[in-house]
Order: sequence, then structure tokens, then C-alpha cells
Amino acid sequence: MRSVMSAAWRNLILATLLVAAMPLLGAQDRWTEAQANAWYAAQAWPVGADFLPSTAINELEMWQADTFDPTTIDRELGWAQGIGMNTMRVFLHNLLWEQDPEGFKKRIDIFLTIATRHHIRPIFVLFDSCWEPFPRLGPQHPPIPGVHNSGWVQAPGAAVLADPSQYAKLKEYVVGVVGAFAADSRILAWDVWNEPQEENPSVYVKGQPVSTKDAVLNLVPLAFAWARSVHPTQPLTSGVYDGDWSSLDTMPPMARMQIEESDVISFHNYSWPEDFEKRVLELQQFHRPLICTEYMARSAGSTIDTILPIAHKYRVGAINWGLVNGKSQTNLPWDSWKRPYVSDQPTVWFHDLFYPDGRPYREREAEIIRDLTSGKQPPL
Repeated sequence: MRSVMSAAWRNLILATLLVAAMPLLGAQDRWTEAQANAWYAAQAWPVGADFLPSTAINELEMWQADTFDPTTIDRELGWAQGIGMNTMRVFLHNLLWEQDPEGFKKRIDIFLTIATRHHIRPIFVLFDSCWEPFPRLGPQHPPIPGVHNSGWVQAPGAAVLADPSQYAKLKEYVVGVVGAFAADSRILAWDVWNEPQEENPSVYVKGQPVSTKDAVLNLVPLAFAWARSVHPTQPLTSGVYDGDWSSLDTMPPMARMQIEESDVISFHNYSWPEDFEKRVLELQQFHRPLICTEYMARSAGSTIDTILPIAHKYRVGAINWGLVNGKSQTNLPWDSWKRPYVSDQPTVWFHDLFYPDGRPYREREAEIIRDLTSGKQPPL
């Protein structure tokens, strides 16, 4: 019975995907290597952070009308500007479009106006396979004491992934958001899907209605096609994270597909500097610009001090996780999912660069970012 149900579900997915893909005949092609490299040559070296205002626990709380906080956004992007950052990676969500498309677009425009004032051009993330699989609009729960990123939510949620009849709404979201800002020079790039290969920790797998890996593998190239159908002037990407990157043939299917779909290549790396540089050299085989859209896990060996100079050496864009310590609690390490840090906060922050009052967590990190983005090589 299980195999029959699985086959029927797969057939329904394939049929729905074919229907969803039919209107995309006018979509533009992937950028050529020459186009991608010419675009990158015209950009400042991209350096920034994965941004969530300290007053929001997740992307829903960041963007919903009742909790959208332009005052905090303006203040915290000002701190980023002050240390030389020129981009932020910012997560959107399909439910925000379904809730209020016109209001959502208006708030994105407000965010872009604020970011431009601080000379910051964001990369917007459309979908995300990480953490809570059952996102809900409305008030979000408060942070779980001592737990890293305790309120982050997937986009789309597991219920949508398990129901191909809802995929048309995902297309409307991508076409609507990217189409509204397709010619907006205030945006640096579109990150189509964050960590689509992600295997959630056991705390989130329980209760998930269906394995979503096959659905995501099929949806990612469709999401690229939906975005390309509105002819964005900004490049598209999706960051590879794990596996053997020595050649396309050795890559996991998801990573290979991400590479083959992306205009510019992005990747995540939270490991030691030796591994970071190895990954950069592997990805150079594709002859396209490289942007690391997630790094810095201090206690795991990935630091501003060691990684950013390597990124500067190869002119690889560098976006560390977390700007200001706040409701996301990403200053706490990943193992807090199993052992919350309630009374024994770790001495070394995992992510994040600033305290909520604007003080850098480590002034030396701020100096390194400021020096490298201004063209100066910091002293050893």
C-alpha cells in the first residue's frame, strides 16, 4: 500500500509541475558566463550579513504589517553601513504574498528605500527549506529560551509541498514579487531557494506529513523558470552547501541542479578556512562569479578574521549569518536545539556582529570588515 500511494503522489506532482511549466515559453535563458562576469565586474565586492531585525523572530514577523519595524531596520542597517557592508541577504515568504500582495510589495519598497539610504543592495531569498515546517501567519511565538533560531519557518511549508494543487500559488508569488522589482537597481540578486537539500533536525521532522525531498527537487528548477519568466535584470542563484563539488558528475543531484540553474554561483560554508578556500577553488571550475551567502560560526572554526581575507583574496562575495543579536538568538550554537543555553550562555557568540545597542561584539571584526571593504589590507 505504501509504494502504491507513493507512486500515485509522485504522478500527481509530475502532472501538476507540467501544467505549471506550460506558460513559461517566454522565459529568458540563464545568463552566459560572459554576462555573469560582466555583471560582477561592475559591482562593488559584495560584503554583508543575513539580515533579520533584532525585533523579529523570523521573516513573517519581519514583514507582516503589524510587526514591520522600519525604525529598527533603519538603525541596524546604519550600523552595517558604518563597518563598510554593502549588501544584506533577506528572506521573504510565500504566505506574505498570499496574505496581502500589495501591502507586501509596499513594505519591500520601504525596505529598499531604507537600504538605499545606507548604500546597501539586498539579495532577496524566495524559498527556504530550513526549520519549522508549519509556518503560520499572524502573531509569532516568543523565542524559546536558550535555543538558536527557535522561530524560523520554512517557505513553503510542508503542507503546501505535499499538495501539488497549491503549486500554482507558489508560481503567483514568484512571478508577482520578482516581476514587481525585476528592473529595480536597488536589488543585487535573487536567491531562489535556501538550502533545498536541508535535512531538518529531529525536533522538526516529527509530524511532517510527507517526505518533501522529491517535491523540492522538482520545484527548484520550476522556481527558477518562474523567476526568469518576468525577465529580471538581477541574477538568480541558489547556494550549494554540502557534497563533493570536484565536478558536476560527483555532485549530489540537488547541488548539480543548483549550479546548472544559477546565473552566479553561491554557496554556504561554516567550516575552517582551509575548507572554505578548498570550496572556492572547486567552484572556480564553473567560471562564474562566486558569493558565499552564509558563513561565520565562530566556535565551529569559521570567523571573520580567517574567512573574510580569503574571500577578499579571490573576490568572493561574503555574507555572514546574523547582524544584530536579537529575538532569533543566533548568537547561540546549533547544539542548543538539544541542550538549551538557559543559565550558562556560551562565552563565544556563534553568529551575529552587534549587540542590540549597536556595539560590535568584537571591535576587531568590525575593523577587519571596514578595512577590507575600503580596500585596505588589515594587519595580521
